[in-house]
Formats: sequence, C-alpha cells, structure tokens
Amino acid sequence: MFVLACVSMSSYAVNPIKEGNMIAGHVIVKGTEESIPFATVMILGTNRGAVSNEEGQFEFRKLAAGKYTLRVQVMGYKTQEKTITVSAEATSVVHFQMEEVSFTTDEVVVSANRNEVSRKAAPVVVNVMSAKLFETVNSTDLAKSLNFQSGLRVENNCQNCGFPQVRINGLEGPYSQILINSRPIISALSGVYGLEQIPVNMIERVEVVRGGGSALFGANAVGGTINIITKDPINNSFQVASTMSNMNGKSWEQYMGGNVSLVAKDNSYGIALYETYRNRNPYDADGDGFSELGKLNMNTFGMRAYYRPNYFSRINVEYHTTNEFRRGGNKFNLQPHEADITEQTKHIINSGGVSYDRYWGEKHKMSVYGSIQHTDRNSYYGAQKDMNAYGKTNDLTWVVGGMYVGNMDRCLFAPATFTGGVEYQSNSLHDVMTGYHRDMQQDVRIAGGFVQNEWRLNRWTMLVGARLDKHNLIDHPIFSPRVNFLYKPSDNLQARLTYSTGFRAPQAYDEDLHVTAVGGEGVQIRLADGLREERSNSFSGSVDWSFPMGHWQSNILLEGFYTDLHHVFVLEDIGEDQNGDKIKERRNGSGAKVYGVNLDAKVAHGREAQLQLGFTVQRSRYNRAEVWTSEGEEEQTTKRMPRTPDYYGYFTFTSAPLKNFDFSLSGTYTGKMIVPHMAGYIEKSRMEHTPQFMDLNLKLNYTFVLKDHIKMQINGGVQNIFNSFQKDLDKGEFRDAGYFYGPTQPRTYFVGIKIMN
Repeated sequence: MFVLACVSMSSYAVNPIKEGNMIAGHVIVKGTEESIPFATVMILGTNRGAVSNEEGQFEFRKLAAGKYTLRVQVMGYKTQEKTITVSAEATSVVHFQMEEVSFTTDEVVVSANRNEVSRKAAPVVVNVMSAKLFETVNSTDLAKSLNFQSGLRVENNCQNCGFPQVRINGLEGPYSQILINSRPIISALSGVYGLEQIPVNMIERVEVVRGGGSALFGANAVGGTINIITKDPINNSFQVASTMSNMNGKSWEQYMGGNVSLVAKDNSYGIALYETYRNRNPYDADGDGFSELGKLNMNTFGMRAYYRPNYFSRINVEYHTTNEFRRGGNKFNLQPHEADITEQTKHIINSGGVSYDRYWGEKHKMSVYGSIQHTDRNSYYGAQKDMNAYGKTNDLTWVVGGMYVGNMDRCLFAPATFTGGVEYQSNSLHDVMTGYHRDMQQDVRIAGGFVQNEWRLNRWTMLVGARLDKHNLIDHPIFSPRVNFLYKPSDNLQARLTYSTGFRAPQAYDEDLHVTAVGGEGVQIRLADGLREERSNSFSGSVDWSFPMGHWQSNILLEGFYTDLHHVFVLEDIGEDQNGDKIKERRNGSGAKVYGVNLDAKVAHGREAQLQLGFTVQRSRYNRAEVWTSEGEEEQTTKRMPRTPDYYGYFTFTSAPLKNFDFSLSGTYTGKMIVPHMAGYIEKSRMEHTPQFMDLNLKLNYTFVLKDHIKMQINGGVQNIFNSFQKDLDKGEFRDAGYFYGPTQPRTYFVGIKIMN
C-alpha cells in the first residue's frame, strides 16, 4: 500500500549517524540474518511507509520527536510490530528479525470495519484471496478465482452468452455486494458480465465477508461482500505474461497481460499500470453447431496512482477501462440477425475514482472520496433471424462520501475506535430495445450515513454499528444494525459471534430479461405499489485456531451461519400491454432460510508442501413453496432453492521440491442440486436433479534467473483434467439456454511464459 525507500544505509552499521528525527532499520530473516528486500514498512497512525531495499534496509526522515509504532509485512513471513522512540539528537535504529511462515493469517484487511486492521484482530471473519492463489489456480479473471473460497461458488447461467454469477452461502448473485476499493460502483447492468471483466493482474487482494454487510456498505450486501482491492505501487517493478489455451482440442484462447509500477525515491508519488488482452474462440461441446462458451474479445487497461503533499496526507487517483465483445449462438460468420440464435454484446466501460486521506497524529483520520462508472452497451438478444432484437443501454453509477476515524484512549469502559461517515449513490439506467417496444428508464438514488464504535479490552473486542439509508424507490428509511464480539485468549486463537443485517433494494432491470428476449418475447418489468426492500438477518459464530504440528504449520477456521430472508422479490405475470408485450410485476414474496457450516483448513511445511481446503454444508429453503414455472402449464413449485447444492468445496496444493521448480494441484467439488429445465428442446418443463462434479487442475512452473534480477518463468498444465462437464446439454435453436450447470469450462490445456523482476 505504501512504498519505497531505496537509499543505501550500509554506513549506519559502520559509523552510526547522529542525524536526529530519523528512523533507520534493517529487515532480516530470523536465524540466518539474510536480508529481506521489498518488505513493506508502515508507521501506524500515519500514511508514511517505505519498502526495504535490496539489502533489507529502510529509513524515515524528518520525524517529529516521540513514539512511533512500525509494522513490517512481507509475503512468507509473520507480520511484526515494534514501538520506537525518536529524538532530535540521534538516529533511532531498529531491526526486524522476520519469522518464516508457510501461510499468513494476520493480513491487514479493510472490509471488517472500513479501517485497516489485522485479520486476527478483526471483529468479523474476513477471508483473503491473494495473487499467490491466482497463480496457483491459473486464473486470468475474477470469475475463475472465487470458487476457491469456502461458501462461494461461481456458476455460468447462460449457454449462449455465458454470464457468470457468484453465490455466497447459496444466495444468488444479486444478493452479493461487489466493491472496488470499498466503493459500490458495480451496478446491476455492469454486474451481469462483471466477474469476467475484472482481470486478476489489476488485483492486489480480494476480501470476502460472508453474511449481511449493509451496516457498512449499504444496499445489496445481503449474502455478503466481495471487496476488490486494486494494486498499489509498491516498488519499481514490471511483469509481462502470455498464455495459450486449448479447450478439449477444439477451441483456442489467448491471454496477454502486463504490469508496471514506478515509485519516487522519497515515496512522494507512485503509479501502477496494468493491461490485458484476451481472445477466445467459441466452444461447441456437443457438436450441434451452437456454442456452450461464446466468442470473447476483451481489452482492459487501468492505473492507480498516489501523491503525498506532506507526511500526513495522501491523494489517490485510479482509472479503469474495458472494451469487450462477446457473442454466443451459431453461425458466427454471419450478422446477428442472420443466425438461428445470437446473444451478442459490445461493452465500453470507463470507471475511475479519487480519494483524499488526512491524518492528525495517530488518533484521527479523515477521508473523502468519489467514484464513477459509465457503461455503454450495444446488444442483440434474438432467435429465428429476428430483426427486432437489437438494443442499446447506457448506465451511469457514481458515489461520493466522507468518513472520519477517531481513536480514543477511553470511551465509557475501554479504549475504542469510532468510525462515522456519509455516502450518496446514484445510478441512472436507460435500456432501449425498440423492436420489443422496450424503453426502460430508471434512476436510483440512495443517501446513507453510518456510525460504529469498537471497544478493545485485553482479550475482548466488541463492535456496535448501524447505517441509515434513504432509497428513492422506498417510502421509509432503511435501518441496518450490526453487533460483533471477538474473544482472543491468545494470538493463535480467536472466537467470534456476529449479528448483521442486509437489504436489497428494488430495481426494474433484471439480468434474466435477455433470456426471454431470445425466446422472441418482449417483457416489461414494473415495480408493485408499496414494494418493500428485501431484508436479511444473519447470525454466525466461528473459531479460528492456528497451531503447530511438529514442523508443520496448521490453521482451522470453523464457522456456523444462519440467514433469514424477508420480503423476497418475485416476478409475477400481470398481463400484456397494447403492443402485446408481456408485463411482469416485481412483488414481495415469502421469505427463505439459509443455514450451514463452512470449514477452512490449512496445513504447510515450508515450500515443500502447502495444502488449503474448504468445504461447505448448507441448506437453502423457501418458507413456502415458490412457483418456478407456470407458462402454458400447470404451476410447479419448490421449497428448495434451485441451483444451490447442499455440499460443495475446494482445495489447493502447492509444492516446490526444487529451487526453481514448483507445481500445484487444485480442484472444486460441486454436489448434487436441482435445476429448472424449461420446455423447448424438451416437451415439458421439469426440475432436473444434477450429478456431482469434481473439477481437478494441474499447473507446473519452472523459473530461470536472468541477469540483473530478471526472472523468466515457463508454465503449463491442464484445467479440468477429467473433463467434468455437463453431459445432458440441450441442442439446437430451441434449447433452454438457462439449463447450464456444473464446471464453467471443459478440459483445457495451457502453456505460458512470464518475465518479471
């Protein structure tokens, strides 16, 4: 997050410098005293930071006299903090002897309470996905990565266009809030294909919080939040990568990506840039001439930069752009309306943000921020050579806000941290499909404010917070409270109890509209009078225990959860308009309950063996049977939520038996579930019971060290080794495109190269 001091300090060890108001330090490996380069060093309570140079040295100059707490973080080592006194008479010298660990459990996270806090000290469970995981599972976009967290499962919901969605604890995509650097700028429209449009080379880490999060982040944080933290400039570095993939011997995919990071020597400014290119040919699994994975061509570019006007303030600026073309169906050489089925979109997405952070000593911090995203989409969703299926959509989302954090030596009965803020969000959508008489305009505006106070005793932490939102489509203000308890009897054991709430606001746009449009029907969606927001009450309890097993490092996280949903949205047919287009009304239906257990476990022995696995056992049930089809047939109902297995999980295993060679095995397990299968290819609609799937992957890496610390890595492997893929696909132009489940890609062979410093 904060960056670079590359001034050599070898003279400190020989002739101690008498310059005052300065800290000089050295980061070394405990036991061997080998220097550790590129370790991040932070002065807590300020925005000052540095990175150790190639000799493991760092320095801070022009410090006021007083006490400072330094935190040192570097991948593969246990985080350390030390307090040091700075005087005006001489340089204060500090040494950090870092203890090697196979995996970290004390990462700094921001999604627990909107403040930077160690994961072990966070009042809620925050799971972290890092760049190391992205490398292990060979993912190029966020959609391919999220399966490797317990409680999360990514599915492909359309056989034509292939839009992915992520379920948290079984709740479908719209119940999850996806954030970019804690900002809710991904709208309902951009979220349809958004998981595939976020490349992993722009991501520093992903923080996942399961359970209601509306007390912090507002609307849609019902099932949980996924907070994407983009890469900050850390040091002067670069990386370029290229991968070629072949899907089951039929279709090719090419990926290219690059990153550059530049930082001033005095840490006053820095910039990190990324770029990706991805080109995938359509894949036809069953030879019927219709694609199961569509054609995809995507370019992304972005940057994140900072400037420090002084030692106690920082300005951040970021910009991201995506240009994507995707098409599914058949006859790709023809115009969309000349094919039997075409689902085609052209997205141009531009987004950016700016923030200003100001510190006053170690006790006060103020932040103001603004973010914006604009999506321009041209589409064709049609069948049977329909000329009327062209559409155009414009979507603008922006958010502005401010936040204050204050640390108190005592508040009532204990030291505490107070956090308060205000936020205003706006989303304007204009969706036009002239051939189906659809001209939908919707403006959503939400004003919100939040407060929370976190008390810290020796072993106990208690957090109480709430948020109040006023949504322009809801008559009344929406109140979202949260209460969290953390019991930490030792540094290796944490127990948590959590109550949290979430809400989902109504909107007229629905990602299922395109499926109906392909069927040749126009659909208008209206909001019922007196429509209420969906609400959730989430309860969870967890135990997080780290312990040694001889020379092995181990960690187990066991979490039980229960979520109660009220006023669930349903769409009901209410007739047709004067153009013969069907009208559906969004109403409040019955509630639902989701409950179960998540298990995460890690076992490691240095670089020789590292195993991580997660497994979820859950039940997802409606309070009363809900209608899943009634079109032209007798109503059919279900109490079990479709597309949600009761058992699912993942694992990753990495090993480096040689200095320059390592390999990884990874996989996901998807249990049996029910999936609606609509009439068309089959005579009558029916609810199908799916088989279970095991998706297994292998990756091999060999790294060459070139001159001047430049490295080149050659890698290759197989994804979905056993080709665990859906076998009962519908065929032809009358297929049910929504009847698509299981692993999202077939057996895929890949080979790649990477050059980096």
